[in-house]
Amino acid sequence: MSDNKKVYREKNDSMPKLKNGSKKKANSSGTKQIKGTDYNKRLMTKNVVRVKNKFSYKDLAVKICSISLSLILIVIMILNMPIIAYNKNVNGQVINENVSIITYLKRWQPLVDTEGELSAVDITDINEETKKDDDKLDLPQIIEGQYTVLFLGFDESSEMNDVNWLFQFNIGNGTMNVLQIPRDSFMPYYTSSYTAKFNSIYSSGDGEVSPIQRVVNAVQDNFGIPIDAYVTTNCYDIVSIVDLIGGIPITLDEQMMYEGDKIIPAGYSVLTGEQAEWFVRYRRTFKGEGDIARMKNQRKFLAAAMKKMLNIVEDEGKTKFYGYLKKIYDNRYILTDMSLEEISMLADFGSTLNLEQVQVHLLPGEGAWYYPEGHSRQSVWSVHKQEALDLINNNFRPYQIPLTAERSSLIELVTEHLTDFNDNSSDNLEDIDNGNTNTPSIDSY
Repeated sequence: MSDNKKVYREKNDSMPKLKNGSKKKANSSGTKQIKGTDYNKRLMTKNVVRVKNKFSYKDLAVKICSISLSLILIVIMILNMPIIAYNKNVNGQVINENVSIITYLKRWQPLVDTEGELSAVDITDINEETKKDDDKLDLPQIIEGQYTVLFLGFDESSEMNDVNWLFQFNIGNGTMNVLQIPRDSFMPYYTSSYTAKFNSIYSSGDGEVSPIQRVVNAVQDNFGIPIDAYVTTNCYDIVSIVDLIGGIPITLDEQMMYEGDKIIPAGYSVLTGEQAEWFVRYRRTFKGEGDIARMKNQRKFLAAAMKKMLNIVEDEGKTKFYGYLKKIYDNRYILTDMSLEEISMLADFGSTLNLEQVQVHLLPGEGAWYYPEGHSRQSVWSVHKQEALDLINNNFRPYQIPLTAERSSLIELVTEHLTDFNDNSSDNLEDIDNGNTNTPSIDSY
């Protein structure tokens, strides 16, 4: 057999046989032919696989997003369900209610552990003619329409409260009143110290009562002003707070020499935190009534600080202002029984006031000598009782009936007054900021 025939036979042998035994004819190239239908099916199968591979990641992403969204919605529902028991003080009464986790966290008081919570107060002398039913501010108030905060500023020992201010936010009338209580105020029934001074109540007194509660009791019993909350701070923390907000702008008529080279120059300056501490503690050249003159001088700082707060809100926005509050709160520059939300609500109300709507008052009285048995004489502030009650009734008890001398625990050490110089020393912050006040100059005492 020739070679050509041999090759031809091999080609024929490789051809597939038909059902009748004959062989299927090969194409010209000798390769296997595929029916058009089979080819199309295979091509479609490949395309389907490709399509499935192309969209599988998108389908997976959609499923993950759907599951995540469902979980988020479930978590939100749980966070908003009233499942936590919470005690709320409303007008002196403790009300039990169930709140959501979110509400509980907003009302959380992480700074209350050091000083503790205040005891509930039962108010029975509401003035029916002036009382407020709803002041539209969702705060746990003892008396609707007002919110009173006791502010104590401590020295380096954190035991002597040398700055004692009572801030009353009159929400119903859109004003604020501040009462300055001299640290040497004579209050013998509330301290075990022989000095009988107001600033010894915190560190010396009834051991069955917390230090902050002792001070609150003294204020409430003597002045008839229910305290909703407290804020305490240390002189070192004032430094941190002032530096945090970028300083306090202030204008002084004369330079203030705290000690040595610690000098605040006359004219306009922005107080650093350290300089702010010098300013509020300064009493060196206030002759005669050094501490009382210092308290009046501190009004200048209060006016400047209030003005700074209003400028932050106006220039930088409330979000920035609330950010400062949060840093002060988180860094524990203050101790308080208020939550951050409650502080923010009060600050929001304060930002609606102008300087003229904030009035500062000094507790009426005069300096006197107290002679405790077995100890050296003490320089104290003898409160002028009736003048003090008049001041309190007119400014700090807007929704209560007037407090009488019989219902007040105030002790008047000197009944025959030698001076009435400090019986009417009220100023608003606008006048203080403009210098139109009876606050002392550096050399006036």
